[in-house]
Amino acid sequence: MSRSPSIPDRPQLELDPEMSQRERLDALLDHFSRLSAVNEQLEEQLDDAQSRRNALRDDVDELQRENEALKSAARYIATVEELTDDEAVLKQHGNNQEVLTDTPPRLRDGLEVGDRVAINDSFTIQHVLEQETDARAQAMEVTARPEVTYDDIGGLDEQILEVREAVEEPLLDPGQFEAVGVDPPAGVLLYGPPGTGKTMLAKAVANETDATFIKMAGSELVQKFIGEGARLVRDLFELASEREPAVIFIDEIDAIASKRTDSKTSGDAEVQRTMMQLLSEMDGFDDRGDIRIIAATNRFDMLDRAILRPGRFDRLIEVPEPGPEGRTRILEIHTEGMDLDDDVDFATLADRTEGLSGADLASLVTEAGMFAIRDDRTQVRMTDFEAAHEKITGDDDSPGTPVAFY
Repeated sequence: MSRSPSIPDRPQLELDPEMSQRERLDALLDHFSRLSAVNEQLEEQLDDAQSRRNALRDDVDELQRENEALKSAARYIATVEELTDDEAVLKQHGNNQEVLTDTPPRLRDGLEVGDRVAINDSFTIQHVLEQETDARAQAMEVTARPEVTYDDIGGLDEQILEVREAVEEPLLDPGQFEAVGVDPPAGVLLYGPPGTGKTMLAKAVANETDATFIKMAGSELVQKFIGEGARLVRDLFELASEREPAVIFIDEIDAIASKRTDSKTSGDAEVQRTMMQLLSEMDGFDDRGDIRIIAATNRFDMLDRAILRPGRFDRLIEVPEPGPEGRTRILEIHTEGMDLDDDVDFATLADRTEGLSGADLASLVTEAGMFAIRDDRTQVRMTDFEAAHEKITGDDDSPGTPVAFY
């Protein structure tokens, strides 16, 4: 423990009666100087004491808060299941225990069924909590618009038209559906081989519409603990309802919507619970509102029939591997920023790349550019595309010899 600084002694003044008037004045001035020095020391000590007092006060406040926290009883979270005039049925989170308790008079007017409340050890309601929303659901909202447009997608003109009819037009002009007397498609399912542009279509929708866009992967809905996946699905649709109009994109939907089996494992049971929640949200008793759904899968054959029925996915759109014209357009799109040699022939490249997806063609263009960089060139030649095709397909007629497209 530090010791307090000593207080300086106050200087004493003694005047000799035999002093002259000049000597008396000098003595008084000297005494005043010493008094001023002592006063400065005392002021410094006072400032230091006040600083230490403030620090000690902060320590005392912190100790008091800790003491209050230690003395206060723990509170638990529960949900209001039923309400009467002055009583409430609560279900405590964690153990699902139901209790009947009196409703505090100050909370009776504002309390509703479904509210989350804090209770003490006696199951007395302390206060009403804000509604819980999974932070993971909020993180799935797309805030930065993707840069992909419909012009960036080649070979899928018919699919683009169907997606725009089913997703964009109901959001932009719902009146035309009312005038015709039909309901807009409830959802769109995109299916086809990997790399054919399903996700790019969804990105283009996110870019072209002003609706809230929520993106999730089916694998993200498969959770470890019982009920978590279903709750996350519910929170996602609640978030979409709060942000209407909204578009929900579910990628890899086969992860949670595969055909149901007789498996008794807890993991399969949890996946099925999540799927049942998804089915209920897509076409349940309540009106879904101004929310459109897009889903994508590479394994259409694995999907459960319940999710494919009309009312959930009214449009099943196949996104196949591109044909010759589509491959030509994809190559043109991905080479727009390239300095191409005059010998580059897209029609020949399109014929030679039969069976490649849009993602494969994008990789082909990138590899061709890498071969040009390797030769210290900025211009990309036909031979670069030949070498790139050989590399990504393994189509090598002879070691070290590029495959000719001619």
